[in-house]
Amino acid sequence: MILKRTYNLLTSRQNQVNIQFYSIFPTTYVKPIFKKEEQEEVHVSPEGNKLSRIPIRPALTSDTCSEFYDEIVRKFTNYIMRQGKKMVARKVLETTFENIKILQLKKYYQLPPEERDSVILDPKAILHEAIENCSPVLELTNVRRGGILYKVPIPLNEQRAKFLSMNWLIQTANDKPDTDKFVDVLAKELINASNNEGKTIKKKHELHKQCEANRAFAHYRWI
Repeated sequence: MILKRTYNLLTSRQNQVNIQFYSIFPTTYVKPIFKKEEQEEVHVSPEGNKLSRIPIRPALTSDTCSEFYDEIVRKFTNYIMRQGKKMVARKVLETTFENIKILQLKKYYQLPPEERDSVILDPKAILHEAIENCSPVLELTNVRRGGILYKVPIPLNEQRAKFLSMNWLIQTANDKPDTDKFVDVLAKELINASNNEGKTIKKKHELHKQCEANRAFAHYRWI
């Protein structure tokens, strides 16, 4: 009886230790709308009355209504960040954007006037285009059936596809020679990816080929 009580006490304490609270706000709280354009649309729509009666979480420190705010840039900065050094990550991305601008301006002035409109000069537009081009449609997941581990292709939602795309771009820039700078390699890789070229695009195509080769195992997702 004593051993049983001791075991129950240890189990309950272990369960209490394993519990992690990631937010002080319950899941019933609604995400805040911090953009002025979206706030005006909500005020006009019937949802405005509903939101006035629902508890809303406060906005994060990174959320701003500035016209320069970009959700993709914010996420990409967080993926670059290491050891919580966000200022360093922001500086890295700013330098990368400067290098993209310099490279694109050189290309712009080397072309004849009638072909210059095809060159994208906005670094943010290049980042968006690169992430969109590198986003995979499928990925492989491990499924065990009959003691055998199968690589089963599964479709991806937009959030997961963007996550893989951003991480691939950063990993490709990290796999560089010691003589090259990270910001220079990342700028060139983003430009290449925006043109459907480069190592990250090749990695996406290789993943799709593997999914195509394993399409015979796709039915294991539902068995």
